[in-house]
Amino acid sequence: MTQEAVMDLARETLYIMIITSAPLLLISLIVGLVISIFQTVTSIQEQTLTFVPKILAVFVGIMIFGSWIMTVINNYVVRLWSDFSIYIG
Repeated sequence: MTQEAVMDLARETLYIMIITSAPLLLISLIVGLVISIFQTVTSIQEQTLTFVPKILAVFVGIMIFGSWIMTVINNYVVRLWSDFSIYIG
């Protein structure tokens, strides 16, 4: 396996990781921003107030995007396993 092939595989792996984690990270970011603005407006400075809404929003995001994330990861793993003989030989 050449160095270029290893770099291509690593690049593709990082790309898949970024693409599959982006929806949940964006949901968490948006909910955190909304809660932060709410805390600033109401002068409530409770640190634990952000955790429960973020956890619930990420859980809903997993319910919405979970099948797509699993499909993308599954297709990638199937492609890796089908090309396994190329990697070792």
